[in-house]
Amino acid sequence: MPTYACPTCGHITRAERRQDAPYRPFCCRRCQLIDLYHWFEGDYRVSDPLAADPETPDTTPPGEHNTPEEA
Repeated sequence: MPTYACPTCGHITRAERRQDAPYRPFCCRRCQLIDLYHWFEGDYRVSDPLAADPETPDTTPPGEHNTPEEA
């Protein structure tokens, strides 16, 4: 039977089927909401900025691209 630890409280939970663990990876709804609260408060954040999508067209007018200045 697979086991996992709740990332909020560390409680070890066992679940044989996905239906047996509706709040996975959390052990209960309370821990799930505590985690969500931390995201809303800004305690958790994505550290790296999102990369630009290579398929998005460049809307910068010609001649105005940011290029390194020659010294």
